[in-house]
Amino acid sequence: MAKQTSKPYGEDSNQSINIISEGTKIKGDIIANGDIRIDGDLAGNISAQGRLVVGPKGKIEGEIDCNNIEISGYIKGKVTARELLTMKSTSKIEGDISAGKLSVEPGSEFTGTCSMGSATPTNETTKAK
Repeated sequence: MAKQTSKPYGEDSNQSINIISEGTKIKGDIIANGDIRIDGDLAGNISAQGRLVVGPKGKIEGEIDCNNIEISGYIKGKVTARELLTMKSTSKIEGDISAGKLSVEPGSEFTGTCSMGSATPTNETTKAK
């Protein structure tokens, strides 16, 4: 079941945490302004302005585009982290990675290509006239 919690009083009230619990299966795309934690299964794409955490039992098949991503589970698809992508020792990624910065713990698995630095694809850069 999807659960949305607000941060304590005094913190940014526009930010929220969306949790997909273990045992939950979702088919479809997720678009969020806040943070997301996936402990269940998602067949679809994720686009979030905040942070994505994929728990050890979490599984995603689809494209991901977030500011910061921490992976402990499984992802099959293209992963774009505009700032930091952290691969924990239990993580497994099958697909291409584009990240500003990459942190990889020993034991993590990755099959695909990786580009670091600017996460913006080269075909989207603007030309000066």
